[in-house]
Amino acid sequence: MKEKLFAFIDSLAMMPHPGWWLFLLAFAESSFFPIPPDVLLVTLGVATPERAIWYGLVCSLGSVLGGMLGYGIGLYGGRPLLYKVFSENKIHAVERLYDNYNAWATGVAGLTPIPYKVFTIAGGAFKINFKVFVLASMVSRSLRFMAEGVLLYIFGESIRGFLFQWFNWISIAFVVLLVGGFWLVHRYGKLAHREAVATEDGPES
Repeated sequence: MKEKLFAFIDSLAMMPHPGWWLFLLAFAESSFFPIPPDVLLVTLGVATPERAIWYGLVCSLGSVLGGMLGYGIGLYGGRPLLYKVFSENKIHAVERLYDNYNAWATGVAGLTPIPYKVFTIAGGAFKINFKVFVLASMVSRSLRFMAEGVLLYIFGESIRGFLFQWFNWISIAFVVLLVGGFWLVHRYGKLAHREAVATEDGPES
């Protein structure tokens, strides 16, 4: 079934107005559809590299709007819906991320292979901050799909295999470095503040 879905999505590149199909696929994948839009984005980018960045933008917009729908589904369906649709392990993993990072966990999901719809529906079910959820979605999904668009624009057909094989791992590495960088800045910022306060409170010379 999954192979047939991939073949069908690949065939959409030959349809009139493929950009609309890409938008609809990205929209659907953020809330209920199982196949990621990268499949069609890469096919379109290889076929017309000069439009690859535009397709990356279309894909980003569709994904963010679809994420809002997923949030609404979770908000009104609640936790019972989550347990009907996703495995308990995935739900607990997402819940831990939201506990630690609030709506910014959506940004992590937007860059990694974790199914994005798990986070969008869970975001509504856990009633996280909607404005931060949307902002995190815009940043992460744009980074992901625009990066693919730029690579396809520059390298064309030669980058196809690389994107399918390694792009998810590069995204994970990017997230780890990004989160680690913020953690280091936050940690050393606190230490610097404590040292400054200690200096001010110390004995006068």
